[in-house]
Amino acid sequence: MKRYPRLSETFILNEICAMEALGEHLDIFSLLPPEPPPHHPLVAQVRAALSHLPVTWGRKLVALGRGHAAAAAASPAGYARAFSHALRLSVTSAPLLSSWRQFLRAGFFASEARRRGITHLHAHFANAPSEVAHLVSMMTGLRFSFTAHAKDIYLTPPHLVAGRIRAASFVATCTHYNVAHLRGIVPGDQHGKINLVYHGIDLSRFRYRAPPYEFAAAGQPPLILCVARLVPKKGLDDLLAACAVLKRQGVPFRCRIVGAGPLRDQLATDIAARGLDRLVSLDGAMTHERLIGLFAQADLFALPPRIAEDGDRDGIPNVIVEAMATGVPVVSTAISGIPEVVEHERTGLLVPPNDPRALAAAMTRLLGDPALGRRLAAEARARLEQCFDCWQNTRALRGLVGRLTCEAVEAPDTAPDTVPGIVPDTVPDLAPDLAPDLAPGTALALSPGITLAAAE
Repeated sequence: MKRYPRLSETFILNEICAMEALGEHLDIFSLLPPEPPPHHPLVAQVRAALSHLPVTWGRKLVALGRGHAAAAAASPAGYARAFSHALRLSVTSAPLLSSWRQFLRAGFFASEARRRGITHLHAHFANAPSEVAHLVSMMTGLRFSFTAHAKDIYLTPPHLVAGRIRAASFVATCTHYNVAHLRGIVPGDQHGKINLVYHGIDLSRFRYRAPPYEFAAAGQPPLILCVARLVPKKGLDDLLAACAVLKRQGVPFRCRIVGAGPLRDQLATDIAARGLDRLVSLDGAMTHERLIGLFAQADLFALPPRIAEDGDRDGIPNVIVEAMATGVPVVSTAISGIPEVVEHERTGLLVPPNDPRALAAAMTRLLGDPALGRRLAAEARARLEQCFDCWQNTRALRGLVGRLTCEAVEAPDTAPDTVPGIVPDTVPDLAPDLAPDLAPGTALALSPGITLAAAE
């Protein structure tokens, strides 16, 4: 992705920490400078060196000039191939400035990759980061791979994503929904490159509240928690409309919405217009440690994503997984990859997107039936331990990098129920304890923007 560290992307941070804990030495390359604080506390535990272009224009131009000179001198033919590729994209596909921006970045990172002895590149996101990795691969001859997530898949022209898939050694993505989409835009001989590896979390960091527990503890109204960026695809206007229904029906509740984004003022106006000022609060962004504490206080987690007008959508929001890990019953919408973790009536409740009344009915049902909440919470935690543990899933990704052949077989028609983190038989010998260690000198790329890691 473009920036590391970034508070909203704990799934990548979890992956980096797990990879280091498995013994890999990582070097992280970020396309942009770090996001201003607050940062996730785990960032301080990351040992990998972080590299990015200088912030000031003078130093940035010098770094770009040196990087491109070194890249061109080291491999004139490879540099020419990358230049031709960028030129072709600027004329036929990508916006002119975007194409050359990625080319400029690639020259800098290509020289850094050579200097650090990197032998494999892995980028997070199918847009700018994977394009930079592709160009670096051309300049250096290194193999590259990438993880595709959500917005980057659905807002990037399909032919550009398809071209990166064809060039990559393998592609990982975090939902079976994404696997089906990506396989639909490339020929059949490319399908084996595309692997399902769910985002995992470190379940040991989330204390599960063993049932039974009761809503409205200590005489307080039940707490409905929502954690999301304040953007259209999160459906927060539907959540407010559903809260208004609960208020009219006399259902006791309070709702806290955690997150920042461009819709804050609009949502605040909506809260006031609906007379929800004393019931719903916009709490802004908060550190992950504070958020874990808030999960422990919640009686219900509600997040109603939708497919936005521009096609943007979620994959599996990490906050849903974190709520389930803590034992908080979840209500969400049946879009994208969400049904792969929130199985209706088994691990949570699902409603159609853009349907505040259905959302209100589901929340009312859960708030009024603690036994249902206990059952769903227990099933949800079991599902996470089966398929969403970061250690199992990082081993799966590590195994893909270690193999480099990436000869995955066809994924099943439904999300896997028994094999943690990866489509059954996609990589047959990558069971968590059997994934091959990376050989000395192998390089691994894991991080936002473009993450390069040289294994010890």
